[in-house]
Amino acid sequence: MLLLLLGIIVLHVIVLVLLFVSTIVSQWMVNSGYTADLWQNCTSGSVFHCLTSSTNEWLQSVQAMMILSIIFSVLSLFLFFCQLFTLTKGGRFYATGIFQILAGLCVMSGAAIFTVRHTDWHQASENTSYGFAYILAWLAFPLALASGIVYVILRKRE
Repeated sequence: MLLLLLGIIVLHVIVLVLLFVSTIVSQWMVNSGYTADLWQNCTSGSVFHCLTSSTNEWLQSVQAMMILSIIFSVLSLFLFFCQLFTLTKGGRFYATGIFQILAGLCVMSGAAIFTVRHTDWHQASENTSYGFAYILAWLAFPLALASGIVYVILRKRE
């Protein structure tokens, strides 16, 4: 049982790291001359220069979804530790699981909106591709969903 709890906590921390990195790092769109993320656009010519990202409504909704996913995941981890010490024997971690599933749905929504609408922001070219932070956001989605389902199924034992 201790190994199962340790595995769940490690999975949750991995999801949190993926969410933080994908939200903060400037690598959602990459090209040979620039990188773009949710917060700023950077050019890497002779001088490295960063400007604030656009104020498009869809980009602000992606920002909000990614921040909400981090908040829900942190809240879920906090609730897990609270429930671990206060839940009665045989009880399930429903609140923890629901918040972790909400985190997964938020990151999925944010990444899906970015996937559909990024051409409104940067014109597509043959050199432009998705960066590693975008891929980490999509990777965090199934992991957060899986850990949320595990939390819902998990029963507390002594």
